[in-house]
Amino acid sequence: QTVVDFERLGEHAAAFQGHDVGFCCLGTTRAKAGADGFVRVDRDYVAQAAELARAGGCKHFVLQSSRGADAQSRFLYLRVKGEVEKLVQAVGFDRCTILRPAVLLCRRQESRPMEWIAQQFLGAVAWLFPTAHSVPVQTVARAMVACVLQPGEEGVRVLENGAIHELGKA
Repeated sequence: QTVVDFERLGEHAAAFQGHDVGFCCLGTTRAKAGADGFVRVDRDYVAQAAELARAGGCKHFVLQSSRGADAQSRFLYLRVKGEVEKLVQAVGFDRCTILRPAVLLCRRQESRPMEWIAQQFLGAVAWLFPTAHSVPVQTVARAMVACVLQPGEEGVRVLENGAIHELGKA
């Protein structure tokens, strides 16, 4: 494990050398980082990490994005997620898998009251419609690993929430 300074990511290019697969789940919130900080973390850092990974020999990049990601969205969160998807695809990996999970069900150390309320509601809804509006983070992690272990065609593959649930069972 290597700790890097994302403000000086280029100085850590060696940490990105010699890996066949790259996984990226990097992100923050607008509330925590402000609008500019959110864009810097969720788009700029991720795009730069992807570029360094590709330059270091990475063949398959796996990006956790978000349901509804759209570079043309009026909503900052979805727009930034859509923009970073396009930037990562443009890097030119042999294989690029983009996961678009719905609301992530997980326990957090920090307090996010509105997210907690949404998770409680969506956790209950998940009993009736398990793949509709949420996904446990463990399922996303299993899906990320499974997409790498399964043989696949070159190019870009986008997995929406239902496909993440399916692949996460593997």
